[in-house]
Amino acid sequence: MILSDTAIKQAIQKGIIVIEPYHESQLGTNSYDVHLGKYLATYQAEVLDARKHNTIDVFEIPPEGYVLHPQRLYLGVTEEYTESHEHVPFLEGKSSVGRLGIDIHATAGKGDVGFCNTWTLEISVSQPVRIYAGMPIGQLIFFRVEGHIHNLYHRKPNAKYTTRTDKPVESMMWKNSF
Repeated sequence: MILSDTAIKQAIQKGIIVIEPYHESQLGTNSYDVHLGKYLATYQAEVLDARKHNTIDVFEIPPEGYVLHPQRLYLGVTEEYTESHEHVPFLEGKSSVGRLGIDIHATAGKGDVGFCNTWTLEISVSQPVRIYAGMPIGQLIFFRVEGHIHNLYHRKPNAKYTTRTDKPVESMMWKNSF
């Protein structure tokens, strides 16, 4: 079941959901709008290796915006830091963003209960498009969980994305054993 605007607001008031900064004007019927942070990143290597630490170059989006190009993966980050202690957060792109040909996540739209951080975005575009820091980029939807949660994300010893940051975070696949 998806939380309504009223249920999201109540969960925020109880501290079950945390959104910083929080602005009630960003609360939709059953979602909360999030914005593109001021940092983007690109991978340094042309060929990425899932077993190796692929390093990134992080840069600030200038005030005049930044043009994204097809055939390139950009890592972005939300302005908003979020915590979800009883609900599964899903991040989806806003329809206005999609209509510009911008996809904000390749595969990682679902968070885990206990995820406490900003959201790294895996951004790709279908044609060149200029983007700006602070622009609305996505919306968070919260789902109720049935049953007791034993293993909250931020308490898992093998959780890889727990360090609070305002910058995009590269893949940590290399930390897995395979």
